[in-house]
Amino acid sequence: MTTISQPPTVQTIHYPESDGQPMAENTEQFRWIVMIKENLEACFQDRPDVFVAGDLLWYPVEGHPEIRRAPDTMVVFGRPKGRRGSYLQWQEDGITPQVVFEVLSPGNTLTEMLEKLEFYERYGVEEYYIYNPDAPDLAGMLREGDKLRVHSPMDGWTSPRLGIRFDMSGEELRILAPDGQSFVSFSALKQQRDEERTARQQAEQRAECLAARLRELGIEPDAAAE
Repeated sequence: MTTISQPPTVQTIHYPESDGQPMAENTEQFRWIVMIKENLEACFQDRPDVFVAGDLLWYPVEGHPEIRRAPDTMVVFGRPKGRRGSYLQWQEDGITPQVVFEVLSPGNTLTEMLEKLEFYERYGVEEYYIYNPDAPDLAGMLREGDKLRVHSPMDGWTSPRLGIRFDMSGEELRILAPDGQSFVSFSALKQQRDEERTARQQAEQRAECLAARLRELGIEPDAAAE
């Protein structure tokens, strides 16, 4: 009797899209995470080959779902924009996120931050920035060979990859885009746009009033402008 052996069952490896941890522990941390991520997206909105994500699980090694981190913000040059449940590096041409931001909260421990540094160093991050909004204090690390080295001072420093500049001269960090515009929160941007719209409406109303007055005097506004 001949026994036919069955091929081994291939076990599907699951890479969770959530680590069960909250994105932020307080409103200030959340504000900074969102502001950095959204403004970086705006900086590279015309670059289809730059992917920006916030609180997205990054798996650098295929077959090892336990090796992972979810940076507060990460920027990947050389990968297309688009929706992702996680960043599976082997499906992304093996490209490592080049820039990572972490925003501290009171709950962050020294051990946790050292583990993050070790992870980012091991898996090829080029620039690693840590901001503590409660201090306020900004630390920046740049890759030198196989190590991430602390860069100091950070005030006035321009990111080699991102082209953004850090200003620590005030009460809190200011980040300036390559065009010199400050990073702003969504609420501040909305207020700015509302003010611009109000000013534009007021200018249009003044122009209409002037045109009506000229017509009362028998002058056509278009003729007066020639």
